[in-house]
Amino acid sequence: MTNSDLRHWLDGLDYRIVRWLARHSLAFLRIGLGIIFVWFGGLKFFPNLSPATDLAVRTIHTLTFGFIPDRVSLILLATLETAIGLGFLTGKSMRLTLALLAFQMAGTLTPLALFPEETFLRFPFAPTLEGQYILKNLVLIGAGLVIGATVRGGRLVADPEEVPRPKSSVSTRPVRVDQS
Repeated sequence: MTNSDLRHWLDGLDYRIVRWLARHSLAFLRIGLGIIFVWFGGLKFFPNLSPATDLAVRTIHTLTFGFIPDRVSLILLATLETAIGLGFLTGKSMRLTLALLAFQMAGTLTPLALFPEETFLRFPFAPTLEGQYILKNLVLIGAGLVIGATVRGGRLVADPEEVPRPKSSVSTRPVRVDQS
């Protein structure tokens, strides 16, 4: 096998892998998010199973000025997270699911500001384990943004040259100006 043959074979393999990824990655991302949210939300329904319970309850308590009793806030959070997970798992009502995710993520990030002494060893460079747990939510936000880009039928493509260009009512040809 020559170098040219090897390069051609590797290019073909790369193309097949990228096409497979383009077909399946969004579903994997959506289902993965669904599993995480159902799992972590479900844990909050049971006392002492979620390591995030204490920080979550104190955050909600602070944000609501104590108007929502702690046990109720935990049930509401568990319900919210489980609903988000079910939305991702089913793929139904994605706009609502993404709106709930945005609301939940806003609340999830607030302990960084409300409790910096608990979320950072040295602000802002050395997060505690709780801080790391919160900061990883940036990846979940990114995943939600990617999924959000598909709610109108968008998709990943392996080769941009394969995507048909939409016909525009606006001409892209140069306009000739008569200067007589």
